[in-house]
Parts: sequence; C-alpha cells; structure tokens
Amino acid sequence: MKFRVERDVLADAVAWTARTLPVRPSVPVLAGILLDAGATTDGESPTRLRLSSFDYEVSAEVSVDIDCEEPGTTLVSGRLLAEITRNLPPQTVELSTDGAKVIVVCGSARFTLPTLPVEDYPALPQMPEVTGSLGSDAFAAAVSQVAVAAGRDDTLPMLTGVRVEIEGDTLTLAATDRYRLAVRELHWNPQQPDISAVALVPAKTLADTAKSLTSGAEVSIALSTTESGEGMIGFAGGGRRTTTRLLDGDFPKYRALLPDSFNATAELRTSSLIEAVKRVSLVAERNTPLRLAFSEGQVVLEAGTGDDAQAVEVLPAEFDGDEIQVAFNPSLLQDGLNAIDSDIARMHFTTPTKPAIITAKPVDADADADADTESESPDVADATYRYLIMPVRLSG
Repeated sequence: MKFRVERDVLADAVAWTARTLPVRPSVPVLAGILLDAGATTDGESPTRLRLSSFDYEVSAEVSVDIDCEEPGTTLVSGRLLAEITRNLPPQTVELSTDGAKVIVVCGSARFTLPTLPVEDYPALPQMPEVTGSLGSDAFAAAVSQVAVAAGRDDTLPMLTGVRVEIEGDTLTLAATDRYRLAVRELHWNPQQPDISAVALVPAKTLADTAKSLTSGAEVSIALSTTESGEGMIGFAGGGRRTTTRLLDGDFPKYRALLPDSFNATAELRTSSLIEAVKRVSLVAERNTPLRLAFSEGQVVLEAGTGDDAQAVEVLPAEFDGDEIQVAFNPSLLQDGLNAIDSDIARMHFTTPTKPAIITAKPVDADADADADTESESPDVADATYRYLIMPVRLSG
C-alpha cells in the first residue's frame, strides 16, 4: 500500500475515527484503525481511503480522497497514528507499508510504526436501511439539549441513554437521571410517512456522534431492531458514518411526569439568570440547594444559612400566579438554563414540592397571547424543548 494525502485531510479523518477507540481494548486489534486504500470498480486508479474502527459496540468509518500508487489494507495503532498525524508539518503526507511496518513521511519527518494483524480484525457491522434524515446542525443542537439530562450511573444502564421516538415526521428525544428530564421534539424527513419506532441510544455516543457530523448538511438515521429488543442504530453524514448497539431496558414513562397545569409562570432574561445562579451558588456547600423566591416583578436568589457564608441577589422577572418559594440543585438548574435556545427563559410552577418546567419563550408570541396563556399547559405543550427539574425539599 502506498498513497499521498494532505496532512489536514488525513489528520481530521484519523482523529474522527480514533475518537471511538476503547481505552482498554478486550483484544489488542481493537486498538487499531483499519486503513483500506482500494481500487475503484471502474478500473481507474484508486482515489479513496477508507478508515474504520470498531469495538463490538460502536463502529466508525470515513472515506477521504487520496493519490494512491498501490492499493492495500493495513491495521495500525489508532491513538498513536492520531497523535502523529496531528503533529505533522502542514505538507503532503506519504504513507506506505513495508512488510509488517507502516511508514509515514511528511516533509523532513519520518515515522515507522508496527502493524497489527488485519486477519484478526472483526468485520464492521452493516448499516441498517435509512429510516430518515434531518439537518445536521438542528440534530446536533437537539441532542446536546437532551443528553445533558442523561444519567451517568452504569448500574442503571437504561438511564444512561437517550430515548429516540419516531412518529411520522416527528422525532422526539428524551433523557432523565431521575432528578431532571429533558425532552426535545423536532421535525424530520422519514423514508416512510407512517413510520413508528423507538430506540434507546447511549447518550455519550449519541452526543459525540451528533456533534461530529455537522460537516455535512444532513444526517441520515438508520434504525434496526429485532424481536428480542436488541438492535442497532446508524448515523451518516459528510462522508462519515457510525453505528452503535442500542441499550436494553425499559425507559421510564416520562410523559406522565410532565405536569398538565401550572399555578405560576415566570419569565426572566436567560443570561442574567445563569450568571446570578453561578454567583449565588458559590457559597452553596456540596448538595445544598439554591433557593428562589418569586413574587410580582422579581425573583430573590439565596444560598447559605446560619453561620455559613451566604449570598443574595435580586433579579427583575415577569411573574404571573401565586407567589412561590422553591429550591433547586444549582448545577442541575444551570444545565437546564444553558440548554435554552432563547434570550428569555420561562419557568412554570405548580407547588414548591412538585417538578418545575423550564422552556424557551416562543419568539413569535405576542404580549396579549402571553397574558392569557402563560400559566396554562398549552404553552408548554407547544414548546419544542422542555426541561423538567425536581425541587429540593427544604427543612422546616
């Protein structure tokens, strides 16, 4: 095998493929990236290099243009190749094989790497049939809003995933760690207009994948499930594709957690509230809450009690409904506010001990409509993003 390719092209492709490599591979070959420079089907000179990685859970594959003299396939340590290509000078890279060695030459730099046995490398899973597609930027934004609420406790694997629900042209993403719930709905382009499907995708894998596929305009989603509940989902866009196995287990019936009526609604400038939460929570000890008292025209944020350090800050707020004092974990509150894609955040309340919901204020809502509906459930139902957060019970 022998080919030439621009440094930036190769470094980007290697870095993307290497991101899914296992830290502690069960067998040595899984630490490798498979490089396949193959001849084209029409008999012309080969012009594409396919790079792939696989750990039996997640696979990644990308193709790039190359100037190839000699087709071939080789397997080399992925993390080492990523480090080398990232630090090469900005010149054309020549990569070739010499027996059981891979030689990388770029400018005056030359590296010789040992290869891994290609024959021991597992075959990559086939992509399922495409289920539908949507804009890559919209998909990445939606996933980032929801994945923040996924659990990180591996003893509860069903909570470490994002539930993907497909109903016709509506794609719904949901995640929860029992203390908060994030739900985002968005339109997409299904292959079949009446399709209905559900999948539970590992949140970290989904978040990394969605962020890495924004180089193309669209992302294709391919879903495959079996009668036993096991299955796989694939994503493709911008010349890249990746697959991952789905999680097992029953995701909580999250729709029952969403309140259908509210006694109060507050509207605040999102950036001001985020900064105030950061400042006031500086004095909050670990696992102690941030207290918020809402009344007409304002919200008072407090943290700390007794002889401990204390902080108080008052912010203007448009408030409608019964006055309420509620307490939240400050980091969970910040996560929800950071996910709001709006200058104005809406907070919907029932009682101090029941979940609150944070949404973005619709950009096209006029003042009169808001006055009539801001404390009613249709307002929340129309929002594409909802962040439910459980309050902290205050003693006394």
